[in-house]
Amino acid sequence: MNPLAESLNATISAEAPHMFEMLSELGKRFYFPSKGILSQSAEAKKKATRFNATIGTALEDGVAMHLDCLMEQLPGISADNALLYASSPGNQKLREAWQAKDLKDNPDLAGKPCSLPVVTGGLSHALSLIADLIVDPGDLFLYPDKNWGNYRLNFVERKGAEPKLFQFFKGNGFNIEAFRQALDECAAAGRKKVIVLLNFPNNPTGYSPTDAENSAIAQALKDTADKGVNLAVIVDDAYYGLFFKPEVTRQSLFTKLAGLHPRILAFKADAATKEVYVWGLRVGFVSFSIGGVKADSPVFEAVNAKMGGIIRSVVSNCSALSQFLVLNALKSPDFFKQRAAKAEVMRQRALKVEEALQNPEYAQAWEVYPFNSGYFMCLKIKKINASDLRIHLLDKYGIGTIAINDTDLRIAFSCIEAEDVNELFRLIFQGWKDLA
Repeated sequence: MNPLAESLNATISAEAPHMFEMLSELGKRFYFPSKGILSQSAEAKKKATRFNATIGTALEDGVAMHLDCLMEQLPGISADNALLYASSPGNQKLREAWQAKDLKDNPDLAGKPCSLPVVTGGLSHALSLIADLIVDPGDLFLYPDKNWGNYRLNFVERKGAEPKLFQFFKGNGFNIEAFRQALDECAAAGRKKVIVLLNFPNNPTGYSPTDAENSAIAQALKDTADKGVNLAVIVDDAYYGLFFKPEVTRQSLFTKLAGLHPRILAFKADAATKEVYVWGLRVGFVSFSIGGVKADSPVFEAVNAKMGGIIRSVVSNCSALSQFLVLNALKSPDFFKQRAAKAEVMRQRALKVEEALQNPEYAQAWEVYPFNSGYFMCLKIKKINASDLRIHLLDKYGIGTIAINDTDLRIAFSCIEAEDVNELFRLIFQGWKDLA
Protein backbone atom coordinates (compact mmCIF):
# COMPACT_ATOMS: atom_id res chain seq x y z
CA MET A 1 0.00 0.00 0.00
CA ASN A 2 1.23 3.48 -0.82
CA PRO A 3 2.76 5.21 2.20
CA LEU A 4 0.42 8.18 1.71
CA ALA A 5 -2.58 5.84 2.02
CA GLU A 6 -1.03 4.20 5.08
CA SER A 7 -0.61 7.60 6.71
CA LEU A 8 -4.23 8.60 6.04
CA ASN A 9 -5.45 5.22 7.30
CA ALA A 10 -3.46 5.65 10.51
CA THR A 11 -5.07 9.04 11.11
CA ILE A 12 -8.59 7.74 10.46
CA SER A 13 -8.22 4.56 12.54
CA ALA A 14 -6.78 6.54 15.46
CA GLU A 15 -9.47 9.22 15.40
CA ALA A 16 -12.51 7.21 14.27
CA PRO A 17 -11.87 3.44 14.30
CA HIS A 18 -15.44 2.53 13.33
CA MET A 19 -15.26 4.84 10.36
CA PHE A 20 -12.07 3.13 9.24
CA GLU A 21 -13.91 -0.21 9.47
CA MET A 22 -16.53 1.15 7.08
CA LEU A 23 -14.07 2.10 4.35
CA SER A 24 -14.03 -0.18 1.33
CA GLU A 25 -10.83 -1.88 0.26
CA LEU A 26 -10.61 0.75 -2.48
CA GLY A 27 -11.24 3.48 0.07
CA LYS A 28 -8.43 2.18 2.26
CA ARG A 29 -6.01 2.06 -0.67
CA PHE A 30 -6.73 5.55 -1.91
CA TYR A 31 -4.84 8.74 -1.16
CA PHE A 32 -4.37 12.15 -2.70
CA PRO A 33 -1.02 12.28 -4.58
CA SER A 34 0.26 15.20 -2.55
CA LYS A 35 3.82 14.24 -3.39
CA GLY A 36 5.08 14.14 -6.95
CA ILE A 37 3.70 16.31 -9.75
CA LEU A 38 1.13 18.12 -7.61
CA SER A 39 3.44 18.98 -4.74
CA GLN A 40 6.26 19.98 -7.07
CA SER A 41 3.88 22.20 -9.06
CA ALA A 42 2.57 23.80 -5.86
CA GLU A 43 6.12 24.47 -4.72
CA ALA A 44 7.01 25.95 -8.09
CA LYS A 45 3.94 28.20 -8.00
CA LYS A 46 5.37 29.82 -4.87
CA LYS A 47 9.05 29.90 -5.79
CA ALA A 48 9.40 29.84 -9.59
CA THR A 49 9.62 33.60 -10.07
CA ARG A 50 11.27 33.41 -13.50
CA PHE A 51 9.88 30.41 -15.39
CA ASN A 52 7.34 27.83 -14.21
CA ALA A 53 7.39 24.83 -16.52
CA THR A 54 5.43 22.43 -14.32
CA ILE A 55 1.71 22.61 -15.21
CA GLY A 56 0.19 20.95 -18.26
CA THR A 57 -1.67 24.04 -19.42
CA ALA A 58 -0.88 26.53 -22.16
CA LEU A 59 -0.33 30.20 -21.33
CA GLU A 60 -0.05 33.20 -23.59
CA ASP A 61 0.81 36.69 -22.40
CA GLY A 62 0.50 35.45 -18.83
CA VAL A 63 -3.08 34.17 -19.09
CA ALA A 64 -4.76 30.95 -20.23
CA MET A 65 -4.33 30.44 -23.95
CA HIS A 66 -7.75 30.50 -25.59
CA LEU A 67 -9.72 30.80 -28.78
CA ASP A 68 -11.53 34.10 -29.23
CA CYS A 69 -14.50 32.28 -30.77
CA LEU A 70 -14.98 30.53 -27.43
CA MET A 71 -14.23 33.33 -24.98
CA GLU A 72 -16.45 35.80 -26.82
CA GLN A 73 -19.34 33.61 -25.62
CA LEU A 74 -18.37 34.42 -22.02
CA PRO A 75 -18.36 38.21 -21.77
CA GLY A 76 -17.15 39.50 -18.42
CA ILE A 77 -15.40 36.26 -17.46
CA SER A 78 -11.62 36.00 -17.66
CA ALA A 79 -9.97 33.13 -19.51
CA ASP A 80 -8.22 32.07 -16.31
CA ASN A 81 -11.50 31.75 -14.40
CA ALA A 82 -13.18 29.92 -17.25
CA LEU A 83 -10.52 27.59 -18.61
CA LEU A 84 -7.81 26.67 -16.12
CA TYR A 85 -7.92 23.55 -13.98
CA ALA A 86 -9.61 23.53 -10.59
CA SER A 87 -8.12 21.51 -7.76
CA SER A 88 -9.40 17.94 -7.43
CA PRO A 89 -11.39 18.58 -4.20
CA GLY A 90 -12.81 21.72 -5.80
CA ASN A 91 -12.53 25.49 -5.67
CA GLN A 92 -11.70 26.28 -2.03
CA LYS A 93 -13.84 29.44 -1.95
CA LEU A 94 -16.79 27.54 -3.42
CA ARG A 95 -16.42 24.78 -0.84
CA GLU A 96 -16.43 27.34 1.96
CA ALA A 97 -19.38 29.24 0.46
CA TRP A 98 -21.44 26.04 0.09
CA GLN A 99 -20.69 25.08 3.68
CA ALA A 100 -21.84 28.54 4.79
CA LYS A 101 -25.04 28.09 2.78
CA ASP A 102 -25.65 24.69 4.37
CA LEU A 103 -25.17 26.18 7.84
CA LYS A 104 -27.62 28.98 7.08
CA ASP A 105 -30.17 26.46 5.79
CA ASN A 106 -29.50 24.02 8.65
CA PRO A 107 -28.68 26.01 11.79
CA ASP A 108 -28.75 22.84 13.92
CA LEU A 109 -25.46 21.85 12.26
CA ALA A 110 -23.62 24.65 14.06
CA GLY A 111 -20.88 23.25 16.26
CA LYS A 112 -21.29 19.67 15.05
CA PRO A 113 -18.29 17.80 13.60
CA CYS A 114 -18.62 18.09 9.83
CA SER A 115 -16.20 18.08 6.94
CA LEU A 116 -15.68 20.84 4.42
CA PRO A 117 -17.65 19.80 1.30
CA VAL A 118 -15.78 18.29 -1.62
CA VAL A 119 -16.95 19.38 -5.10
CA THR A 120 -18.29 16.70 -7.45
CA GLY A 121 -19.57 16.63 -11.00
CA GLY A 122 -23.21 16.67 -9.93
CA LEU A 123 -25.25 14.53 -7.54
CA SER A 124 -24.69 11.23 -9.38
CA HIS A 125 -20.94 11.73 -9.16
CA ALA A 126 -21.33 12.48 -5.45
CA LEU A 127 -23.06 9.13 -4.96
CA SER A 128 -20.45 7.25 -6.97
CA LEU A 129 -17.69 8.90 -4.95
CA ILE A 130 -19.31 7.76 -1.70
CA ALA A 131 -19.84 4.27 -3.12
CA ASP A 132 -16.17 4.00 -4.08
CA LEU A 133 -15.15 5.08 -0.59
CA ILE A 134 -17.32 2.69 1.44
CA VAL A 135 -18.84 -0.15 -0.63
CA ASP A 136 -17.33 -3.61 -1.09
CA PRO A 137 -19.08 -6.44 -2.97
CA GLY A 138 -21.60 -8.12 -0.69
CA ASP A 139 -22.14 -5.14 1.62
CA LEU A 140 -25.79 -4.71 2.54
CA PHE A 141 -27.48 -1.69 0.94
CA LEU A 142 -30.76 -0.65 2.59
CA TYR A 143 -33.01 1.83 0.77
CA PRO A 144 -36.73 2.51 0.22
CA ASP A 145 -38.95 0.81 -2.32
CA LYS A 146 -39.77 4.27 -3.71
CA ASN A 147 -36.42 5.26 -5.13
CA TRP A 148 -34.39 6.75 -7.97
CA GLY A 149 -33.04 4.05 -10.31
CA ASN A 150 -29.54 5.49 -10.21
CA TYR A 151 -29.13 4.18 -6.66
CA ARG A 152 -29.22 0.61 -7.90
CA LEU A 153 -26.85 1.42 -10.77
CA ASN A 154 -24.32 3.01 -8.42
CA PHE A 155 -24.40 0.77 -5.37
CA VAL A 156 -25.66 -2.60 -6.63
CA GLU A 157 -24.66 -2.91 -10.29
CA ARG A 158 -21.43 -0.90 -10.17
CA LYS A 159 -20.17 -1.81 -6.70
CA GLY A 160 -21.80 -5.18 -6.03
CA ALA A 161 -23.74 -4.31 -2.88
CA GLU A 162 -26.60 -6.58 -1.79
CA PRO A 163 -29.89 -4.63 -2.02
CA LYS A 164 -32.52 -4.67 0.70
CA LEU A 165 -35.71 -2.62 0.27
CA PHE A 166 -38.14 -1.39 2.91
CA GLN A 167 -41.66 -0.05 2.39
CA PHE A 168 -41.46 3.74 2.17
CA PHE A 169 -45.05 4.69 3.03
CA LYS A 170 -47.46 3.79 5.76
CA GLY A 171 -50.71 5.70 5.40
CA ASN A 172 -49.87 9.34 4.77
CA GLY A 173 -46.34 9.30 6.13
CA PHE A 174 -42.94 7.67 6.31
CA ASN A 175 -43.06 4.03 7.39
CA ILE A 176 -40.83 4.20 10.44
CA GLU A 177 -41.96 0.73 11.55
CA ALA A 178 -40.79 -0.87 8.30
CA PHE A 179 -37.51 1.05 8.44
CA ARG A 180 -36.85 0.00 12.02
CA GLN A 181 -37.79 -3.61 11.26
CA ALA A 182 -35.35 -3.68 8.31
CA LEU A 183 -32.56 -2.39 10.56
CA ASP A 184 -33.45 -4.95 13.25
CA GLU A 185 -33.26 -7.70 10.62
CA CYS A 186 -29.81 -6.52 9.59
CA ALA A 187 -28.61 -6.61 13.20
CA ALA A 188 -30.22 -10.02 13.86
CA ALA A 189 -28.51 -11.43 10.76
CA GLY A 190 -25.14 -10.48 12.23
CA ARG A 191 -24.39 -7.71 9.76
CA LYS A 192 -21.51 -5.61 11.05
CA LYS A 193 -21.82 -2.94 8.34
CA VAL A 194 -24.93 -1.60 6.61
CA ILE A 195 -25.14 1.16 4.00
CA VAL A 196 -28.39 3.13 4.27
CA LEU A 197 -29.65 5.66 1.73
CA LEU A 198 -32.51 8.08 2.35
CA ASN A 199 -33.65 10.79 -0.06
CA PHE A 200 -35.85 13.74 0.95
CA PRO A 201 -37.66 15.28 -0.85
CA ASN A 202 -38.09 11.82 -2.26
CA ASN A 203 -37.75 10.99 -5.94
CA PRO A 204 -40.17 9.73 -7.27
CA THR A 205 -42.93 10.57 -4.75
CA GLY A 206 -42.14 14.12 -3.64
CA TYR A 207 -42.47 13.29 0.06
CA SER A 208 -40.46 14.86 2.89
CA PRO A 209 -40.77 13.89 6.56
CA THR A 210 -41.94 15.89 9.53
CA ASP A 211 -39.44 16.77 12.23
CA ALA A 212 -40.90 13.99 14.38
CA GLU A 213 -40.35 11.48 11.57
CA ASN A 214 -36.77 12.69 11.11
CA SER A 215 -36.17 12.27 14.84
CA ALA A 216 -37.64 8.74 14.72
CA ILE A 217 -35.37 7.83 11.79
CA ALA A 218 -32.33 9.10 13.68
CA GLN A 219 -33.35 7.19 16.81
CA ALA A 220 -33.80 3.95 14.87
CA LEU A 221 -30.32 4.35 13.43
CA LYS A 222 -28.82 5.15 16.83
CA ASP A 223 -30.49 2.12 18.39
CA THR A 224 -29.01 -0.08 15.65
CA ALA A 225 -25.57 1.44 16.13
CA ASP A 226 -25.87 0.73 19.87
CA LYS A 227 -26.15 -2.97 18.92
CA GLY A 228 -22.67 -2.85 17.38
CA VAL A 229 -23.64 -2.33 13.73
CA ASN A 230 -21.60 0.17 11.73
CA LEU A 231 -23.93 2.36 9.66
CA ALA A 232 -22.88 4.42 6.65
CA VAL A 233 -25.94 6.63 6.09
CA ILE A 234 -26.20 8.63 2.88
CA VAL A 235 -28.64 11.55 2.91
CA ASP A 236 -29.48 12.58 -0.64
CA ASP A 237 -30.51 16.24 -0.42
CA ALA A 238 -30.75 16.83 -4.17
CA TYR A 239 -34.12 18.62 -3.88
CA TYR A 240 -33.38 20.43 -0.64
CA GLY A 241 -35.37 23.60 -0.02
CA LEU A 242 -38.40 22.75 -2.14
CA PHE A 243 -40.79 22.32 0.80
CA PHE A 244 -44.44 23.15 0.20
CA LYS A 245 -46.36 22.22 3.36
CA PRO A 246 -45.97 23.69 6.87
CA GLU A 247 -45.58 20.27 8.51
CA VAL A 248 -42.46 19.44 6.48
CA THR A 249 -39.21 19.82 8.40
CA ARG A 250 -37.04 22.58 6.92
CA GLN A 251 -33.72 21.06 7.95
CA SER A 252 -31.94 18.10 6.44
CA LEU A 253 -32.02 14.70 8.11
CA PHE A 254 -28.23 15.08 8.11
CA THR A 255 -28.55 17.55 11.01
CA LYS A 256 -30.00 14.75 13.17
CA LEU A 257 -27.19 12.34 12.25
CA ALA A 258 -24.14 14.60 12.37
CA GLY A 259 -21.99 13.60 15.34
CA LEU A 260 -24.74 11.31 16.63
CA HIS A 261 -22.76 8.11 17.24
CA PRO A 262 -19.23 6.77 16.64
CA ARG A 263 -20.74 3.97 14.55
CA ILE A 264 -22.79 6.31 12.35
CA LEU A 265 -20.91 7.72 9.38
CA ALA A 266 -23.31 10.23 7.82
CA PHE A 267 -22.86 11.61 4.32
CA LYS A 268 -24.66 14.65 2.91
CA ALA A 269 -24.89 14.55 -0.88
CA ASP A 270 -26.31 17.74 -2.35
CA ALA A 271 -25.87 19.88 -5.43
CA ALA A 272 -26.28 23.24 -7.06
CA THR A 273 -28.33 21.37 -9.66
CA LYS A 274 -31.76 22.09 -8.20
CA GLU A 275 -30.88 24.59 -5.48
CA VAL A 276 -29.32 27.03 -7.95
CA TYR A 277 -31.31 25.79 -10.99
CA VAL A 278 -28.20 24.83 -13.00
CA TRP A 279 -28.86 21.25 -14.10
CA GLY A 280 -26.24 21.14 -16.87
CA LEU A 281 -23.42 22.82 -14.95
CA ARG A 282 -22.87 19.59 -12.98
CA VAL A 283 -21.76 20.93 -9.60
CA GLY A 284 -22.42 18.72 -6.60
CA PHE A 285 -21.00 18.31 -3.10
CA VAL A 286 -20.20 15.64 -0.53
CA SER A 287 -19.72 16.36 3.16
CA PHE A 288 -19.71 13.91 6.06
CA SER A 289 -19.81 13.59 9.83
CA ILE A 290 -18.86 10.91 12.34
CA GLY A 291 -19.64 10.77 16.03
CA GLY A 292 -17.01 10.69 18.75
CA VAL A 293 -14.60 13.19 17.18
CA LYS A 294 -14.01 16.89 17.63
CA ALA A 295 -14.99 19.46 15.02
CA ASP A 296 -11.33 20.10 14.21
CA SER A 297 -10.38 16.42 14.03
CA PRO A 298 -7.75 15.53 11.38
CA VAL A 299 -10.05 12.70 10.26
CA PHE A 300 -11.98 15.16 8.08
CA GLU A 301 -8.93 16.27 6.13
CA ALA A 302 -7.76 12.65 5.84
CA VAL A 303 -11.02 11.36 4.35
CA ASN A 304 -11.33 14.39 2.07
CA ALA A 305 -7.82 13.59 0.81
CA LYS A 306 -9.02 10.12 -0.12
CA MET A 307 -12.06 11.53 -1.91
CA GLY A 308 -9.85 14.06 -3.68
CA GLY A 309 -7.66 11.19 -4.84
CA ILE A 310 -10.66 9.25 -6.17
CA ILE A 311 -11.84 12.35 -8.05
CA ARG A 312 -8.37 12.86 -9.50
CA SER A 313 -8.22 9.24 -10.66
CA VAL A 314 -11.55 9.43 -12.50
CA VAL A 315 -12.14 12.98 -13.80
CA SER A 316 -9.02 14.79 -12.52
CA ASN A 317 -11.16 17.76 -11.43
CA CYS A 318 -14.59 19.25 -12.01
CA SER A 319 -15.38 22.15 -14.34
CA ALA A 320 -13.69 25.34 -13.17
CA LEU A 321 -16.14 27.48 -15.15
CA SER A 322 -19.17 25.82 -13.54
CA GLN A 323 -17.65 26.24 -10.09
CA PHE A 324 -16.85 29.91 -10.79
CA LEU A 325 -20.45 30.59 -11.86
CA VAL A 326 -21.99 28.86 -8.84
CA LEU A 327 -19.61 30.63 -6.47
CA ASN A 328 -20.56 34.03 -7.89
CA ALA A 329 -24.24 33.16 -7.51
CA LEU A 330 -23.71 32.21 -3.86
CA LYS A 331 -21.84 35.47 -3.27
CA SER A 332 -24.74 37.53 -4.62
CA PRO A 333 -26.64 39.43 -1.90
CA ASP A 334 -29.85 38.41 -3.68
CA PHE A 335 -29.10 34.67 -3.78
CA PHE A 336 -31.45 33.55 -1.01
CA LYS A 337 -34.19 35.95 -2.11
CA GLN A 338 -34.04 34.73 -5.71
CA ARG A 339 -33.90 31.08 -4.64
CA ALA A 340 -36.97 31.59 -2.44
CA ALA A 341 -38.85 33.21 -5.33
CA LYS A 342 -38.26 30.18 -7.57
CA ALA A 343 -39.23 27.81 -4.76
CA GLU A 344 -42.51 29.73 -4.44
CA VAL A 345 -43.20 29.19 -8.15
CA MET A 346 -42.69 25.47 -7.57
CA ARG A 347 -44.92 25.54 -4.49
CA GLN A 348 -47.74 27.13 -6.45
CA ARG A 349 -47.48 24.35 -9.04
CA ALA A 350 -47.60 21.71 -6.31
CA LEU A 351 -50.67 23.34 -4.76
CA LYS A 352 -52.32 23.43 -8.16
CA VAL A 353 -51.64 19.70 -8.56
CA GLU A 354 -53.17 19.04 -5.15
CA GLU A 355 -56.21 21.10 -6.12
CA ALA A 356 -56.63 19.33 -9.47
CA LEU A 357 -56.49 15.91 -7.83
CA GLN A 358 -59.51 16.74 -5.66
CA ASN A 359 -61.70 15.83 -8.64
CA PRO A 360 -63.80 12.90 -7.28
CA GLU A 361 -63.86 11.23 -10.72
CA TYR A 362 -60.18 10.47 -10.43
CA ALA A 363 -60.65 8.12 -7.47
CA GLN A 364 -61.70 5.31 -9.80
CA ALA A 365 -58.45 5.63 -11.78
CA TRP A 366 -55.74 6.05 -9.17
CA GLU A 367 -54.62 6.66 -5.63
CA VAL A 368 -52.30 9.58 -4.90
CA TYR A 369 -49.16 8.90 -2.92
CA PRO A 370 -48.46 11.59 -0.30
CA PHE A 371 -46.40 14.50 -1.64
CA ASN A 372 -45.41 17.78 -0.05
CA SER A 373 -42.11 18.83 -1.63
CA GLY A 374 -39.62 18.46 -4.47
CA TYR A 375 -40.20 18.04 -8.20
CA PHE A 376 -42.50 15.03 -8.40
CA MET A 377 -45.63 13.25 -7.34
CA CYS A 378 -46.79 9.70 -8.01
CA LEU A 379 -50.09 8.09 -8.93
CA LYS A 380 -50.87 4.48 -8.04
CA ILE A 381 -52.80 3.38 -11.12
CA LYS A 382 -55.81 1.10 -10.73
CA LYS A 383 -57.03 -1.68 -13.07
CA ILE A 384 -54.47 -1.11 -15.85
CA ASN A 385 -50.71 -1.31 -16.19
CA ALA A 386 -48.86 1.97 -15.63
CA SER A 387 -46.46 1.26 -18.50
CA ASP A 388 -49.39 0.69 -20.86
CA LEU A 389 -50.90 3.99 -19.75
CA ARG A 390 -47.59 5.80 -20.21
CA ILE A 391 -47.29 4.57 -23.81
CA HIS A 392 -50.93 5.35 -24.57
CA LEU A 393 -50.63 8.88 -23.20
CA LEU A 394 -47.54 9.45 -25.29
CA ASP A 395 -48.95 8.03 -28.53
CA LYS A 396 -52.47 9.44 -28.40
CA TYR A 397 -52.19 12.63 -26.36
CA GLY A 398 -48.54 13.67 -26.64
CA ILE A 399 -48.07 13.52 -22.88
CA GLY A 400 -44.85 12.26 -21.32
CA THR A 401 -44.83 10.58 -17.91
CA ILE A 402 -42.60 8.00 -16.22
CA ALA A 403 -43.79 4.50 -15.31
CA ILE A 404 -41.81 3.49 -12.22
CA ASN A 405 -43.24 -0.05 -12.15
CA ASP A 406 -46.50 -1.80 -13.04
CA THR A 407 -48.60 0.46 -10.82
CA ASP A 408 -46.78 3.76 -10.25
CA LEU A 409 -46.79 6.70 -12.66
CA ARG A 410 -44.49 9.62 -11.85
CA ILE A 411 -45.50 13.16 -12.80
CA ALA A 412 -42.84 15.90 -12.80
CA PHE A 413 -44.91 18.99 -12.01
CA SER A 414 -41.64 20.94 -11.87
CA CYS A 415 -41.76 21.41 -15.63
CA ILE A 416 -45.52 22.08 -15.95
CA GLU A 417 -46.89 25.62 -15.79
CA ALA A 418 -49.55 26.06 -13.10
CA GLU A 419 -52.21 26.99 -15.65
CA ASP A 420 -51.65 23.69 -17.51
CA VAL A 421 -51.99 21.37 -14.51
CA ASN A 422 -55.75 20.79 -14.75
CA GLU A 423 -55.52 19.93 -18.43
CA LEU A 424 -52.63 17.55 -17.80
CA PHE A 425 -54.56 15.45 -15.28
CA ARG A 426 -57.76 15.63 -17.33
CA LEU A 427 -55.91 14.03 -20.24
CA ILE A 428 -54.21 11.45 -18.03
CA PHE A 429 -57.66 10.48 -16.76
CA GLN A 430 -59.03 10.35 -20.30
CA GLY A 431 -56.16 8.08 -21.29
CA TRP A 432 -56.92 5.84 -18.34
CA LYS A 433 -60.58 5.63 -19.38
CA ASP A 434 -59.53 4.71 -22.92
CA LEU A 435 -57.72 1.64 -21.60
CA ALA A 436 -59.87 0.74 -18.60
